[in-house]
Amino acid sequence: MTDRNREEDERWLVIDGRRWRRTDPALPAEIVEALKSHLGRARSAVASGKRTHDEDAIAEARRRVGIAKRGLGERGPYWWDSPETERLARAEEALRELKEDAPR
Repeated sequence: MTDRNREEDERWLVIDGRRWRRTDPALPAEIVEALKSHLGRARSAVASGKRTHDEDAIAEARRRVGIAKRGLGERGPYWWDSPETERLARAEEALRELKEDAPR
């Protein structure tokens, strides 16, 4: 495997022919776990909002999904183009934001 192919494998996950950005591997496990927990709850809230046809709840849940995914490096700037310190700061800020306005 060439270095370029290895880099591509570390950056992307292919499922059913669709390419998805992987979680930033430099993030500490406890931050990844916390962000993924928020992501799972937000995705669940999207589904719940769809079942009840609550467009406001869907929009809020999708906003939270986006924050979590940006924190994980799965959306926004490519994580491999930023220094690790910036990536960690972005993840910590996403986690802070999610904790501050978590649904009660």
